[in-house]
Amino acid sequence: MVILDQMKVELSNLRGTLDEVTASLDLDSKKKMIEELSREMEEPTFWDDADKANKKTRNLKNMQDLVEEIEGLHKQYDDMMDLIDLQNEEGVDDDDMAAEIRSELDQFEETLEKIRISNLLNGPYDKYDVILRLNAGAGGTEACDWASMLYRMYTRWAERKGFSTEVLDYLDGDEAGIKSVTFQISGTNAYGLLKSEHGVHRLVRISPFNAQAKRQTSFVSCDIMPDIEEDIDIDINPDDLRIDTYRSSGAGGQHINKTSSAVRITHIPTGVVVACQNERSQFQNKDKAMQMLKAKLFIMKQEEQAAKLAGIRGEVMDNAWGSQIRSYVLQPYTMVNDTRTGFKASNADGVLDGDLDPFINAYLKWLATGGKPVGDSEEE
Repeated sequence: MVILDQMKVELSNLRGTLDEVTASLDLDSKKKMIEELSREMEEPTFWDDADKANKKTRNLKNMQDLVEEIEGLHKQYDDMMDLIDLQNEEGVDDDDMAAEIRSELDQFEETLEKIRISNLLNGPYDKYDVILRLNAGAGGTEACDWASMLYRMYTRWAERKGFSTEVLDYLDGDEAGIKSVTFQISGTNAYGLLKSEHGVHRLVRISPFNAQAKRQTSFVSCDIMPDIEEDIDIDINPDDLRIDTYRSSGAGGQHINKTSSAVRITHIPTGVVVACQNERSQFQNKDKAMQMLKAKLFIMKQEEQAAKLAGIRGEVMDNAWGSQIRSYVLQPYTMVNDTRTGFKASNADGVLDGDLDPFINAYLKWLATGGKPVGDSEEE
């Protein structure tokens, strides 16, 4: 009976969070939007613009899933409360029933926390897809190998989320790994989730490229920007641009390496460089590169005007020692440590296999508390 009473207290303590999350999501408005989109989908012209229709369809499903999930949590809460009260009234200790309620309570709390974290993604750019650029820094071949490890980490994370990944630009390392790669991850709130990754990532391990098996430290910078879909109102002087074309490299389809279709654009006043090689024509690659450049310059302008450094792009740092946002230590012990939030995880292999959500969640909580540590570090 004591165990049931403890679980009832735990459940009661979660009621406030459930009500707070429900109120913040404004389910009534979402239900109206679901009705409107559902009626719109019945129109014969709905699929005339396939891209627009797909986005609306995806938005509809996301809202339907969210409403269903929240309503399910309320029902689950009431059912657990009723079951606990019933067991207490009968006055019989039932270990199997207590274990079943415990399991359901843990699952309820996990789902509620997932939705609560998702609700923190309320920034102006959070809903967009995200473009990441990894650049190998200090560490030579080791850094290039580290860049390939990070690329795999983010693509594995995207797979777990059901997000799609598309390589936009790719440059092999001289001996191994990746010198630089630009890729897009598309999915709900992709930018809002991955904005936590902007900065320098540090790796410490026994180098596989060192005959003396010495510990090696290497660095890779990760630049993040939202893939803003609408046309961005920002003036760019054509005289400020240097546009280079080159042959594509890396995986991208049969069209690569045949023509100089890849495009690199340098914005001379700021030094911003963007590149795209994934599209089939030079014209398409130039359009995509210009879109990326506009997004990047727009964000820089917003940073200067509104000082939204933490919420949009983050502080620009050198790609070397002392500037890392996160350290991944593989020897002599395993530990991944985020230097901003203080969050730590000992399952470094799991993190490198895409288990990034604990770090993302810690970062979102950190932002929600004004960019201050969210409490004691957690270790997995």
